[in-house]
Amino acid sequence: MLCSCGCLQKPGSGGKRRSSSSAEEASSSRMSELAANGRRPQTEPASSRTSSLLQLFHRKGPKCFRKPQRPKSPMQAEKTIRAAIFIQKWYRQHQARQEMRKRCNWQIFQNLEYASEQDQAELYKFFHELIKHMPQAAGTGNKSPTSTCTTLLEESEALMEEVGDIVSTKVEIPIMRSQIDLLIDVFRKKRSNRLHPKYVVLILREAAKSLKEMPNLSMVSTAVSQQVTVCGDLHGKLDDLLVVLCKNGLPSTSNPYVFNGDFVDRGKKGLEVLLLLLSLYLAFPNAVFLNRGNHEDSVMNARYGFSREVERKYPRNYKRLLHLIDEVYRWLPLGSIINNRVLIVHGGFSDNTDLELIKTIDRSKYVSILRPPLTEGQPLDKAEWQQIFDIMWSDPQSVPGCIPNTLRGAGVWFGPDTTEKFLERHRLSYMIRSHECKPNGHEFTHDNKVITIFSASNYYAMGSNKGAYIRLNNQLVPRFVQYISAASQAKRLTFKQRVGIVESAALKELAVKMREYRDELETEFRKYDPDDKGYITISKWCYVMEKVTKLGLPWRLLREKLAPGTDSKSVNYFRTLDLLDTDVIMEAEADGTSVMDALYANKTSLETIFNIIDADKSGEITLDEFEKAIDLLDAHMPGDTSKSEMLEKCRMMDLNGDGKVDLNEFLEAFRLSDIHRKQQQEADIRKRSTTRSSINQPPSDSVTKLANIISKNTLIIEQDIDPTDCESKVIELK
Repeated sequence: MLCSCGCLQKPGSGGKRRSSSSAEEASSSRMSELAANGRRPQTEPASSRTSSLLQLFHRKGPKCFRKPQRPKSPMQAEKTIRAAIFIQKWYRQHQARQEMRKRCNWQIFQNLEYASEQDQAELYKFFHELIKHMPQAAGTGNKSPTSTCTTLLEESEALMEEVGDIVSTKVEIPIMRSQIDLLIDVFRKKRSNRLHPKYVVLILREAAKSLKEMPNLSMVSTAVSQQVTVCGDLHGKLDDLLVVLCKNGLPSTSNPYVFNGDFVDRGKKGLEVLLLLLSLYLAFPNAVFLNRGNHEDSVMNARYGFSREVERKYPRNYKRLLHLIDEVYRWLPLGSIINNRVLIVHGGFSDNTDLELIKTIDRSKYVSILRPPLTEGQPLDKAEWQQIFDIMWSDPQSVPGCIPNTLRGAGVWFGPDTTEKFLERHRLSYMIRSHECKPNGHEFTHDNKVITIFSASNYYAMGSNKGAYIRLNNQLVPRFVQYISAASQAKRLTFKQRVGIVESAALKELAVKMREYRDELETEFRKYDPDDKGYITISKWCYVMEKVTKLGLPWRLLREKLAPGTDSKSVNYFRTLDLLDTDVIMEAEADGTSVMDALYANKTSLETIFNIIDADKSGEITLDEFEKAIDLLDAHMPGDTSKSEMLEKCRMMDLNGDGKVDLNEFLEAFRLSDIHRKQQQEADIRKRSTTRSSINQPPSDSVTKLANIISKNTLIIEQDIDPTDCESKVIELK
């Protein structure tokens, strides 16, 4: 019946369109219709009228229904303004809290990553000091394994058969486009995603042979392609690599790529990423350029997971595969230059970096950048070693100057003045680097002359960061494509759930790191709790946390998470310790690799140390040689252990009691020490559990609840990779 109202008639329906309408006209029309039907108009309830009017408003909008404006009294206006200000204030506080949580989580991730790399860089410092201050070390590097390399690249020794889901996909040289599609289809699957080991060996061997012919700095041109794509760190994130290839297309002469290092470690698909990149390089040799990063290093792989990944996937052939991977690493180019105007290296440079010198370096000597290079009895050129270290490990800083990078423990921080001089000296326009995770996948610094690109999205946890790649046109103007993989998983989560996942991942990594200092923390806490009540002040708790861990984190903000359920004036430090002893944290610690684990797993480092200390090259270390080495290290790298304690440890290495230590005894001492360390850790855990039971202080409900949340939020469910399941955005320069 309401359709007969003039105010609801559509234009051209036969009746003249009313220029305006009101509530009174709608009511009059309704009453006229009822009267025409011989029925008395009845008064409708207020709620019914309101409902009808609202329906009318929502159906036809304000043009057909205007509610008369009623002037507000000054008191009503004041209330409205006060309410708006209150809502605005609450919203801003909420946004500030969320931003603070986000920055706090980001700081945890970055500080832990740098602290871990700092531990690893200590190995480089150790070797550097040995070589610097021990005369016999300066002229003695590792023997060059040229013959070994040739054997590895030419041998046809039969491989052992692996058990499990090995696919029947074959790889033939030369690799064709169709085989690339098959490899992508195999690698992206959750199961049945392992090639036969003979094809893995084939790809690694052929790639190493081809990379040997590449210069130290690859020269890339856009003369034919008119554009080039640059990708940053991938860190075993196959889903991100497939997103890039899906969005940007496979390499070709018209679509060249530069991949800027750090292909492996941390992610679970590092081997697949490496094999796919090498296959792309073999299939499109003039369109794929691979640069070496600081994680293309066997010492780093032993610490950050890639070595264990290869062993897990090919348990019967992993040693041979790792040797071949080392061959690939040592022949990877150190950087690329586009059109002689844009430099691409993994880390950066220092005020001493000389590209002409880098072009002449024999890069094959550096199987590991953290160990002395391979030589044939020739004196070690420390300046050359430093050149490679600086381009792999350095980071930009906002202030002028070039200073040692104390955060990473390796490389330098280079300022805008260093960048300006470097670019001017080498006639470059700008440089592209990677090496650092950025929230948006990219970052400009130094007046847009240094670009950082990072291609691994969800790097720390789901939703922690976006990935990106750069497309440069013929004029070398950059355009960024920003993306996040596995976008559908994030869409199913609420904002609170996404924040919770990132926060849980940050707390889990922090708690695992804190377990290294668990006993020291308890000792320091008890110093400020003479009555053994379990409570200390917040300031003392923060002081102890920073003093012991030296992580530089905002401990006051983290108190509620690391000591849950405590009041605002004091901290129950038992809850902090209980959190470190929960199953989820201890299991995560067991999955990780300590510096000692990595050092023992990479026995080449131990052999190098042995050869340096063995001054007379007899193949045995005497107590006098140990003592001289200790005196030099104590003078230049002082530690907490006294000389007498160090000498006693040296005597303990002499397992057969002949007064000398050979290489086998040296390695065995590290193995036994590692076993003893792990047994001591287990004994300490049992002791703490018994102590907690005797004083009737089981873990609190708040600690148990937090541990369950961390376990739930950090649980990763593997699925087949779908590269179309992503969100991307093109960012043009203004």
